[in-house]
Amino acid sequence: MSVAHTEVTPQAEGPCGDDDCGIRDVLDRIGDKWTVLVIVELAKGVRRFRELQRAIPGISQRMLTVTTQRLCRDGLAERTAYATIPPQVEYRLTPMGRSLAEAVARLADWSREHKDAMADARERWDGAHP
Repeated sequence: MSVAHTEVTPQAEGPCGDDDCGIRDVLDRIGDKWTVLVIVELAKGVRRFRELQRAIPGISQRMLTVTTQRLCRDGLAERTAYATIPPQVEYRLTPMGRSLAEAVARLADWSREHKDAMADARERWDGAHP
């Protein structure tokens, strides 16, 4: 390439072609450590905050709070607060959240179906590429 080269290199098309299909937003949401676990638990039905916390080993109160807030902000879950003492808060998936839970369930099914084949492929790769 010469010093005088001024041509712009074209950008490669993304997974959706030229349009913004929102895949990055979805991957950002479900790609963190806790979101999928919360979605899977909420797919079982309405859960109170402490029920969610007990059902998801290792999640801190802060991370559960952040995760549920993000899910509510994105329209995937809804929060209902009851004026009781102590205050009671429930979470449930919205219809959009339920459709995501179905997609996550399909991905889990796929991973179970291909788990052994992937482990075998890794062993072959690792054996050929020490």
